[in-house]
Amino acid sequence: MTATLMPKSETTTATLSRRESQVMDILHRRSGATVAEIMADLPDPPTYSAVRSVLRILGEKELITHREDGPRYIYYPAKPTETAREDVLAHVVRTYFGDSPEQAVTALLRMSDVDLSDADVKRLRSTIRRARQSGR
Repeated sequence: MTATLMPKSETTTATLSRRESQVMDILHRRSGATVAEIMADLPDPPTYSAVRSVLRILGEKELITHREDGPRYIYYPAKPTETAREDVLAHVVRTYFGDSPEQAVTALLRMSDVDLSDADVKRLRSTIRRARQSGR
């Protein structure tokens, strides 16, 4: 079996540990956080130094950035949440739905057991139409 090395900039959630994924989720949800804020949001939080270690690893993978705010650091996702959302969804569609957006949308509609309003259906049709026109 040959290992494929992925450039750091192409690291996906599939290559993250459970804890790394949890921290990234928190950073995207909060649009940035301190170590203390991350610890407050983590289930069964590890030690302060363990969180710092996870942040160091995420920094090495080029998935986060930080800025100084007085004596503390505030950590941010390196990619905007919108971009990360699209990357993750593309990975899920490729991996679990055979690269079929139709199958993915069908699964979403089934699992959510939704009753879409006429306005919702109209917005979805408009979004699909715009995506077709832009070649996506």
